[in-house]
Amino acid sequence: MATKKTVTEDAFAFAAFDPANMTESYREFAEKGVAQSKEAYDKLKTATEDATKSVEQTLETAQAGTVELGMKAIDAVRTNADTSLSHIEALMGVKSVAQLFELQTSFVRKQVEATAEQVKTFHEATRKVAEDVSKPAKAAYENAAKNFKAT
Repeated sequence: MATKKTVTEDAFAFAAFDPANMTESYREFAEKGVAQSKEAYDKLKTATEDATKSVEQTLETAQAGTVELGMKAIDAVRTNADTSLSHIEALMGVKSVAQLFELQTSFVRKQVEATAEQVKTFHEATRKVAEDVSKPAKAAYENAAKNFKAT
């Protein structure tokens, strides 16, 4: 028959506790915590370095894109100014009202076509710049997400 322990016997059963085992368990727990902290720090450091590189690449690409768009704008202004000056020269040689209307109508049609082409060119260049600017950030995000997945 099993003997029933009393409350006082359970209270004094602590004497069977071995402090050597507790120290070893605590050491293992602490070493595991340090190892996990180092691993998390390394991942965070790598992600931070990648993010810094991404920001630098993004800024360089944005600057290059801004220069490209600026050059396209200057080219469009130059083209429009040249066309307008040529039109003014042509207007100086007009001999009749009919010739004036014909010249003006032709000029407006050509300007509308040129403007549509310029808008198309700006749109394509802006889209390309936006894609190029977003590539480093997108790659950095995907890399960071991959590295920080729960394992």
